[in-house]
Amino acid sequence: MTYVICQPCIDVKDASCVEACPVDCIHSTDDANQYFIDPDVCIDCGACEPVCPVEAIRADSDVPDEWKQFIQINLDFFKR
Repeated sequence: MTYVICQPCIDVKDASCVEACPVDCIHSTDDANQYFIDPDVCIDCGACEPVCPVEAIRADSDVPDEWKQFIQINLDFFKR
């Protein structure tokens, strides 16, 4: 299991999750409209989930159907 940042993060980019992450696995770029979690670095600690002010972070197994595409969106960000 890993965590995924979903639709509510778009255009918010609060960064509370970045500060809470103990392994620095949450990244973005100036051009991106959200943050992304690197599944190869994430240790599944869940520290990011409760600090997200828009509840955008979910365990990949708990992503609602309407946001399932964000699993691939997060993966694709790190394959660039």
